[in-house]
Amino acid sequence: MPRRLRLDPEAADEQGLVAIGGDLRPETLLRAYCRGVFPWYDESLPVCWWSPDPRAIIPLNAFHVSRRLARTIRSNRFSVMVDRDFASVVRGCAQRAEGTWITPQMIAAYQRLHQLGYAHSVEAWREDALSGGVFGIAIEGFFSAESMYHRVTDASKVALAALVDRLKLQGFTLLDVQMLTDHTTRMGAKEIPRREYLRCLRAALATPATFS
Repeated sequence: MPRRLRLDPEAADEQGLVAIGGDLRPETLLRAYCRGVFPWYDESLPVCWWSPDPRAIIPLNAFHVSRRLARTIRSNRFSVMVDRDFASVVRGCAQRAEGTWITPQMIAAYQRLHQLGYAHSVEAWREDALSGGVFGIAIEGFFSAESMYHRVTDASKVALAALVDRLKLQGFTLLDVQMLTDHTTRMGAKEIPRREYLRCLRAALATPATFS
């Protein structure tokens, strides 16, 4: 029987690397997320597991919508859908021009989690065409936003704003974005120490919530 991978965030090195190897079975991924660890690697490497310090989150009550984005949302230029085409959102994120960590193996793993009811997409549609979206993992009151992409300007921002609204409405308490980007920083993301993040994670996992 294979040795169970040790996924202890307190064992992370200075870069946040917790472990190398293992598999992407649903039970492995769910155990990792519940411990504050996530997979991130490319096709030249085995699976790498991370828990960076500090950790980036978007406080749900501090999400920032610019005036321009607010106008776009009010215009109803996009229709927002949930889980209408999860597979296409993941593939869209994997095909981003700047490169991606979403390998074919990861695509298959997220599809399995979607089939089990843990992985979800929020999508922006325009004239019956998928224009962008965001996807992630929901476990009780915790949501880990994995990636987002757009084919039409503002589509991913509209999807992220819709995701935040849905999480607040449905009682979620923690939105994890793992690492800061310029894009998420402008929308209210911030870094917190790993230990604080793990406290927030434990509280979120103890908060009953269902993503729908």
